[in-house]
Amino acid sequence: MSDLMSEKITIVEDLFKSREPVLEMKAIYFMSPTTKCVEAFIADFKHKPKYKAAYVYFTDYCPDDLFNNMKLHCAKYIRVCKEINMSFMPQEAQVFTCDNPRAFKSIYSPKSQDKKKTLETLADQLVTLCATLDEYPGVRYKKDNNMENAKTLAELVDNKLAVHYELDDSGKKKGKTQAQLLIVERGFDPVSPILHELTYQAMAYDLIDIQEDTYKYKSKDGAEKQALLNEDDMLWVKLRHKHIAEVSEQIPKMVKEISASKKQPDGKITISNLAQMMKKMPSFRKQLTEKTVHLQLAEDCMQQFSNNVEKLCKAEQDLAVGADVDGVKVKDPMRTLLPVLLHPYSTYDKIRAVLLYIFSLSGTTDENLNKLIQHVKIEDEREFILNWKELGVPIITSPSFFSRKPTRRDRSQDQTYSLSRWTPVIKDVMEDAVENKLDTKEWPHQSECPAAWNGSGAVSARQKHKTSTQDERRGGSRLIIFVIGGISFSEMRSAYEVTQAVKSCEVIIGSSHILTPTSLLDDIKALSSGPMETFTIEERNNA
Repeated sequence: MSDLMSEKITIVEDLFKSREPVLEMKAIYFMSPTTKCVEAFIADFKHKPKYKAAYVYFTDYCPDDLFNNMKLHCAKYIRVCKEINMSFMPQEAQVFTCDNPRAFKSIYSPKSQDKKKTLETLADQLVTLCATLDEYPGVRYKKDNNMENAKTLAELVDNKLAVHYELDDSGKKKGKTQAQLLIVERGFDPVSPILHELTYQAMAYDLIDIQEDTYKYKSKDGAEKQALLNEDDMLWVKLRHKHIAEVSEQIPKMVKEISASKKQPDGKITISNLAQMMKKMPSFRKQLTEKTVHLQLAEDCMQQFSNNVEKLCKAEQDLAVGADVDGVKVKDPMRTLLPVLLHPYSTYDKIRAVLLYIFSLSGTTDENLNKLIQHVKIEDEREFILNWKELGVPIITSPSFFSRKPTRRDRSQDQTYSLSRWTPVIKDVMEDAVENKLDTKEWPHQSECPAAWNGSGAVSARQKHKTSTQDERRGGSRLIIFVIGGISFSEMRSAYEVTQAVKSCEVIIGSSHILTPTSLLDDIKALSSGPMETFTIEERNNA
C-alpha cells in the first residue's frame, strides 16, 4: 500500500463492494476480462458516474463482446483501456505460478471430468507469461509412454502462441525469440518434492507452519509477531538458497556487525554524533528486525532438525542417491528403511521414507507393499502411496519387472553436505538444455527453437560471458520450464543456480502451484476422492 501511496493513489477498493462516488477523482480499474468484472465496471458509469474518468487495465485479452459492451455504455469516461497479460503470479525473480493448486486433482484424478478445460486454462496462462516476457519460444515436452499431459499442454501452448502473435499490435507476425519452453510432468521426478531439504527456504516451508509466506513467531517478551518472507526482505533473498548450517553461522555474525557499527569508534558522545545516530536509527531498526526474524526462523529450523530430521536425512539421502556418503552402493534398501520404520517418527515422515524406498526400486511387489503399509499403520489411508500411479510413477511391479533408471549427471566432484547429496532431476535438464544436449527422442520439439537452441552452442554453459546481473542477462537467451502438478523449493533453487553458473541464459521455472512435501502427500491422497469442480480463469475470478 505504501508503494501505491507514493504514486499518489490514496485508496484501494474492491470492485464488487458498494462504494461512495468520488466525482472529482479519476479511477484506475485493474481487473480480469470477465463478464462479472465488466458488468461491475459498467454499473459504475452507466446511470450515474462514480468517478471523473476511468483508466482500465485488463490482466488478459478482453473478448470483443465485453469490450464493445463497455464502449457502448462508458466510452466517454474511459481514458485508457489496456491488456497487460498478467494471468499468472510472479512469485520470485525467476519463479511464477498459475495460482491454481486445484489443477493437480483436475489433471491427475481418475474421476476428473474437466482435465481438458484445466489444461486449456494453464495454456492460456502460459501464453500470457510469454507475452509479458515478450518471448515467442520454441516448445518441447518430456515424452512419457504412460502420460500424455505434457504433450497435450505443449500442443495447446504452441497453437495459442501462434494465434497470439498473429494478432500482434504492430500488425507483423512475430518470429521465434531466443527462448525455449520445456514442459514436464510431476511424475518425472517424484523424489525431490518428498525429501527433507536442508537449504533454508525449503527447510522452513517443510518444517515450520508458514501460511501464505507469513512466518508467525513469539518475540523475547512473549508478543505474537509475524514476518512476510518475500522479495522485499533482502536478507531472505540472500539466505534462502543457502544450507541451514551456513545460515545459522551467518545471522549471529550479522547481528554483531550491526550492533558494533552503532557504537562510536572513539567512544565520545557529541551532539553531532547523536544527530547522526538518530538519522540512522530507522535503518538500524529495520536491519535488526530482519535479522531477528531470521535468527528466530533459523533456530526453529535447527530445533526441528536436531529433534527429528537429522537421522531421517541420512536414510533418505542413501535411498534417493542409491549410495551412502562414501559412494558405496546401497545393495539392500530395506536395511536402510527399517530403522526409520522402527523409530517413533511421524506418520508423514514414515510415508516419505517408504515412498523413497519404492522409488529407489522403481516399484515393489503387492505383498511387500502391504507389509510396509502395516508397519506405518496406514491400512485405511493406503492412497498416500497407491495414488502415485496416477502420476505415472511405478508403485506395484512384478518380481520380474526391470526398469532402467535414467542416467544422472556425475556430481561426485561437487562439494556438498553429506545430508544434501541429492540434486533435483530438473537441474540436469536445465544444464542439458543450455548446453544443447537434450535428446530429441526424449524431448520432442512441438515447434522448432531458434538456431541458438539447435546445436550452435550459443547458450553453452562453457561459454564465457562478461555480464552477470539479471537485467543485462535478459539480453541473452531464456529457458522457461513448466512442471505440470507443482514445483518444489529445491527445483526453484535449481533455476537460480543454473542461471548463476551459465550467465548467458536466464532460467525461469513455474507450475500451477508451489508444493511442500505435506501438501503434495495430501493432494496425492485426495486424488481418489469424488470429482471436484474446477474453473476457467473467468469462472475462478467470478467465484
